[in-house]
Amino acid sequence: MNGMTTRTNKSRSAPKNRTKPKINQRKKKAVDLPASKNSLSGVKAPFPKNIQPMLATLVDQAFDEPGWTYEIKWDGYRALAYIKNESVQLISRNNKPFTEKFYPISRELSTWKMNAVLDGEIIVINEQGIADFGGLQNWRSEADGHLIFYVFDILWYDGKNVMSLSLTDRRKLLESILPSRNPSVRISAEVDANGIELFDVASKMGLEGIIAKKNDSIYSPGLRSKEWLKIKTEKRQEAIICGYTKNENTTKKFSALLMGVYKDDELVFIGPVGTGFSTATQQQLLEKFAQLKTNRCPFKEIPEYNKPSRFRPNPPKATVTWLKPELVAEIGFRDSGSDGGLRQASFKGLREDKKAKQVTWENAASTREVVKQDEKLIDKKILAGPTDKKRKTLLNPVDETQVRNIGGFDIKFTNLSKIYWPKEKVSKRDMLNYYYQVAPFMLPYMKDRPQTLNRYPHGINGESFYQKDITGKVPEWIKGFPYYSETDGRQKNFLVCTNEASLMYIASLGCIEMNPWSSKAQSPDNPDWCIIDLDPDTNSFKQVIKAAQVTHQLLEQLKIPSVCKTSGSTGLHIYIPFSGNYTYEDSKEFARKIVKLVHREIPSFTSIERLTEKRKGKLYLDFLQNRPQATVASAYSLRPKPGAPVSAPLHWDEVKDGLHIRDFNIFNMMDRLKEVGDLFKPVLGKSIALEKISKVLENMLK
Repeated sequence: MNGMTTRTNKSRSAPKNRTKPKINQRKKKAVDLPASKNSLSGVKAPFPKNIQPMLATLVDQAFDEPGWTYEIKWDGYRALAYIKNESVQLISRNNKPFTEKFYPISRELSTWKMNAVLDGEIIVINEQGIADFGGLQNWRSEADGHLIFYVFDILWYDGKNVMSLSLTDRRKLLESILPSRNPSVRISAEVDANGIELFDVASKMGLEGIIAKKNDSIYSPGLRSKEWLKIKTEKRQEAIICGYTKNENTTKKFSALLMGVYKDDELVFIGPVGTGFSTATQQQLLEKFAQLKTNRCPFKEIPEYNKPSRFRPNPPKATVTWLKPELVAEIGFRDSGSDGGLRQASFKGLREDKKAKQVTWENAASTREVVKQDEKLIDKKILAGPTDKKRKTLLNPVDETQVRNIGGFDIKFTNLSKIYWPKEKVSKRDMLNYYYQVAPFMLPYMKDRPQTLNRYPHGINGESFYQKDITGKVPEWIKGFPYYSETDGRQKNFLVCTNEASLMYIASLGCIEMNPWSSKAQSPDNPDWCIIDLDPDTNSFKQVIKAAQVTHQLLEQLKIPSVCKTSGSTGLHIYIPFSGNYTYEDSKEFARKIVKLVHREIPSFTSIERLTEKRKGKLYLDFLQNRPQATVASAYSLRPKPGAPVSAPLHWDEVKDGLHIRDFNIFNMMDRLKEVGDLFKPVLGKSIALEKISKVLENMLK
């Protein structure tokens, strides 16, 4: 198996020239059901609760046998979904609520508006569709991985208990009612035959194992049935964390976990586990251990965890901290010795769906004692990666304070339920989730640019303030750009947005809007773009649109590339690429010439007067945004205005009557980006030839 985990020597070898198994693709159709919605077989019964899931018996090798169906054994948390119209409860096998914890699944199920009880497994998948148990164990929000609920059974539907139907009939019913091609809820792929082939593929791909089920089996709640069998590739064992050690002179937070299981109601030691956890995982575990420390060893006899063996002839000296036996972990291992201890054991993650008292040593029964074998082989494909890869939530909807790691930097987000837009009921959490989603699009226009922070800690109706200096007020990993304050004669620092983490840190400060410089910290005197700000006074927005159209016509005539975006407030911004080739003074004078020509074309409602009183209520053609340290809201920035509007880049053909600032907001911006992409890219494109164009403009102004 080329170094991959294989089945035991007892299992039969499969032919060499074979292809990977394929999923049994059943099209949604008018099915050959034992039941249709109008004539459903089963027993009339009220909506159930507290059903104990049916369990599979562990066996030691894969097999092929007529009358059996094979599936992937998903490495996750078993869960029952109780769906009653829009009300959904996700419950673990030990009756622990998962509804809020795994909110994308429960939200999706609530949109189905059906009445059913489903059985399945909640997992996190990687790009190849393989379950990542560690990712699931650390899952807090959609930023942590793509969550899937693999459904493999239905227990109750539309007023009837269907557990007495055969597995085949229950599968037909399930496939007839579940929406197809759903990104977060899928039917677990069924393989009609060929357990040995499926097991071989599962071994090669690093999957946990396979499940074999008799086609005519009924659903028996709470029973560990021999009509459902599980065959594991890498050996796994649930175990209780009973303590931890710390070796002498180690820099690690701890060295090994001391694991136990129950045997005849007595807690017995099965060995130390010293691999499988990162520094971050160790820290998370220690935080959980803090409430469980005890002076008493939970085992009847204190184990010799440092006893020399042929595996460790000279074990290190270590201190031990005992814990109350409450936390359950999943352990992977290669073998177990005659003493019951684990060999080459590694930590896989905590089992939140298991109670410590339920954890016993699980011995694999002989397959030959349960079923007969034959040589039947069928090709089946077994996995599918994420179908919806767009970003979703960074912060879950439950916890008021959350610490998230973004690009290796921990950021603490607080007061997440505080309402920032009262009329729209948009919270700080919603705002932060938006910035996380839009960050890949927004970051090119924020990266390496000093910022003027405009903070709204109490939302758009609360008191706000500007902050320039961040000296001594931010984490060490936040970069600063120095400036001298003549007011108090001190050296200070602007905050520089360098990466996604710093963008999210800015948002965490209550900065509803983002205000970057036009230049980068590396070349602070050379802006990457020139801005013409169309700033209305008593004007209608139709006049703002007209001014933008006239400006665009002039720029087109001069063959100058430009991008227009909404300000997110009342005006429009027009950007022209400079690529850092010119100074702010060059940019300002270029913009001055442009707005003079625009004003000449539409003098009745525009002005280029700097002083407000001299404009007489006319639209200001502002060219002075092209000065050092001047800022306007970034592309894709939210604005502290009613409706939660976004400063949105536009196609020029969208700049016409009927355009409204609030057409682009926190609720629809991500859908727009999915549809049109990043329209702001040309702003960072090739620079205009300023000297040549300036001479043309001077002639036009004569």
